[in-house]
Amino acid sequence: MPVNRLKMIYQIPWIYTPARTVLAIWNQLTKSQVPELSKCSVLMRDRSSVEETIHAMQRAGAGSLQVISDFDMTLTKFAHEGKRVPTTHNILDNRLLISEDGTKKMRELLNTYYPIEIDPSRSIEEKLPLMVEWWTKVHQMLIQERIRKDLLAQAVKESKAMLRDGYKAFFDHLEEQQIPLLIFSAGVGDILEEVIQQNQVFHPNVHIISNYMDFDQTGALQAFQGQLIHTFNKREGALSRAATLRELQGRPNVLLLGDSLGDLTMADGVPEQEHILTIGFLNDQVEERKESYINSFDIVLVKDETLDVPNAILRYITSLRDNK
Repeated sequence: MPVNRLKMIYQIPWIYTPARTVLAIWNQLTKSQVPELSKCSVLMRDRSSVEETIHAMQRAGAGSLQVISDFDMTLTKFAHEGKRVPTTHNILDNRLLISEDGTKKMRELLNTYYPIEIDPSRSIEEKLPLMVEWWTKVHQMLIQERIRKDLLAQAVKESKAMLRDGYKAFFDHLEEQQIPLLIFSAGVGDILEEVIQQNQVFHPNVHIISNYMDFDQTGALQAFQGQLIHTFNKREGALSRAATLRELQGRPNVLLLGDSLGDLTMADGVPEQEHILTIGFLNDQVEERKESYINSFDIVLVKDETLDVPNAILRYITSLRDNK
């Protein structure tokens, strides 16, 4: 071999790299940080970007992370054994709480407005007033029914509400690592809290921003508190309310979970954002909505009724390896 060619080879920088470092680089290049990202239910526009973000979050550590999530059809299942799992509003559709006429009106409103909410051909601007109209009508109807506070726990117990498989590991791990979980929900906060309580995972690090009921002295529903929160105004809620929570300060990295494109604005209230990883649950009308979800969320989970992927990402971010 000519001397000058041999000299060129020995001048290649990686030749001088310590063996342990070369091995670490090789492992990084050939082994996925999160094997669960290879599940058939996972879609990603840019896997390398996703893994770079996850690795950056891990280097920053658990103390820099917060989790922001939707509730209905995100932390709860969309379907179980072929049947839809009730949302927090659906749980109110119970003979304990509302009349047969109220049930009929709830279903009519759902059948009218839900297809609009998930219609990929309509813009958010077009959907906005219709979502306000939908939930305003629902809340007015519920107030007329004079729902009783003392029956809410029983209604939840009798319902088929289900958190996604792996929920206990999700909630417990966040508590162990002292990572705040901020739940933004267009559902009913009272019902949401009861679902989490009955599953025994309502830990001190859980914070909820939702539509809460206001009961009169007899324990009957008389109004809903504050401004209406719906699918497409979570940005306003994020900006006005999240900043007031001390626990979220100094945590510029966000893992965001949602099932609607409107959920992508939930992290807008996070000051001095550094890294945000978004996970979208694509529960139904997959072919019609797949393209818009892939273009909007970093990770899309198709008809996946588990929290396996978020749990795996959290385990990696909070692991100690390379976290120096």
